Amino acid sequence: MKKITVLLSDDHTVVREGLRLLLETEPDIQVVGEAANGRRAVGETKRLKPDVILMDLAMPLLNGLEAARQIAKEVPAAKVLILSAYSDDQYLEHAIKAGAAGYLMKETVGEDLLRGIREVAKGNAFFSPPIARRLSKQRQNPDLRSKSTAAPGLTRRQAEVLQLVAEGYSTRKIAGLLSLSIKTVEKHRQAVMDKLDIHELATLTRYAVSSGVVQSSRGLNLTATPVPARRQLSESTARVM
Repeated sequence: MKKITVLLSDDHTVVREGLRLLLETEPDIQVVGEAANGRRAVGETKRLKPDVILMDLAMPLLNGLEAARQIAKEVPAAKVLILSAYSDDQYLEHAIKAGAAGYLMKETVGEDLLRGIREVAKGNAFFSPPIARRLSKQRQNPDLRSKSTAAPGLTRRQAEVLQLVAEGYSTRKIAGLLSLSIKTVEKHRQAVMDKLDIHELATLTRYAVSSGVVQSSRGLNLTATPVPARRQLSESTARVM
């Protein structure tokens, strides 16, 4: 019997260990790798080509939504199953748009998790029972859907730069992480600010936190005196903070 290969992607070691212990008791499931951030999850998916990726949303370097989007584009045969503490309609909607095959809450009981893995491996969608019930009600009554204002679409690079800026990385460090020139990073950052009509780095970070791009614990000090973005853009080797 061919086993379902699974990649675990969560920045908490204890969560990955717990998932591995649970999955390794199943004869038809094999954990083939782990990733502690979204960027590594994309890389490991390309390398290992697992059937299913269990993906957390809030991760450093690259969040789960953007990682899912890149995986759906670059390794379409791999199915992303979101495993998150967030259950808001906004996150669910963004996950589906990013190409996720399913969405489970972290408090999901083991049976639902195992069933979810098996279902998405077969090509089916799967959601935690409370989420599935909510989606069913929303299909029957569209007025129940949350009214969220969609942000201007960012390109893949712009989304990556936004997260890294919000996490406090310097322009030089971002350039190294993304294998870009400092000047190119500056252009991407300015394009993000122009699209979002945001002109201060502290405000940009608040946006990243409120929209779920980063967790507040990973963002900059939001109480700090904001530095004008235009001045920062000219300081290509200074830290973005």
